[in-house]
Amino acid sequence: MTPMTEVEGRRVVLSNLEKVLYPATGFTKGELLHYYATTAGALLPHLRDRAVSFLRYPDGPDGQVFFAKNVPPGTPEWVTTAEVPRSEGPSRMVLVQDLASLVWAANLVTEFHTHQWRVQAPEEADRLVLDLDPGPPATVVHCCEVALWLRERLAADGIEAYAKTAGSKGLHLLAAVRGGSSERASEYARSLAVEAERAMPRLVVHRMTRSLRPGKVFVDWSQNAARKTTATPYTLRAREEPLVSAPVTWEEVESCHTPAQLAFLPADMAPRLQDHGDLLSPLFAPAAPLP
Repeated sequence: MTPMTEVEGRRVVLSNLEKVLYPATGFTKGELLHYYATTAGALLPHLRDRAVSFLRYPDGPDGQVFFAKNVPPGTPEWVTTAEVPRSEGPSRMVLVQDLASLVWAANLVTEFHTHQWRVQAPEEADRLVLDLDPGPPATVVHCCEVALWLRERLAADGIEAYAKTAGSKGLHLLAAVRGGSSERASEYARSLAVEAERAMPRLVVHRMTRSLRPGKVFVDWSQNAARKTTATPYTLRAREEPLVSAPVTWEEVESCHTPAQLAFLPADMAPRLQDHGDLLSPLFAPAAPLP
């Protein structure tokens, strides 16, 4: 018997609930579904109106991991889809607009990734993202130092930045922006990365070249490109442990001395949401113009 659940009047098929997805911690598929269902209030606004790329890992992070951008076969007819521009021509992608669609997508065992634009206006970037990626032996602690510099620099342009963990090893800075294309957002983000490297040459690199990255923080500005996506806030990541891409306070960024301080698991999220609400909710307020 395949378990079936009813979510807001929709029938959603669930499968393999006992399957252990993260052998390191014994975290099961049932627990993954429970996490997404209970975090939906904070997660859904960040997914709404954004085409979703699914990073699927149906057998856990050690199994096959693959990106699905087009609407997966077997998608229920009640799941919203939209035609979006892609370099190879328009394609149809999924929008996770409601709880039922979230539970259906979570059952595919999914890391959620979204663009920095909404389907209603693909030509306008409404998010700016800087992905701070530490090259070992650098860690998230070094990313925090860079994040604080970038926060000040963005504030000088009237842009308020918010931080979340990548859920892997780095940190993402997000800001709400308006009035510019993805190309303009990318150019602006690149200029910030170059400036950060100039200010902190021993700590920061703005180029992707692998050989430059050990011991430094790569400020990846390229995810502002229209075709690129970034891990959505609150998504679980396909890592050894079920780490969450978790919003963090600037106080937590300032006081980070060990990577463990900014590693969050599903069980951490309900108490954090109770204490802070969605720390990224200001992203939904009116945005600052892109310089």
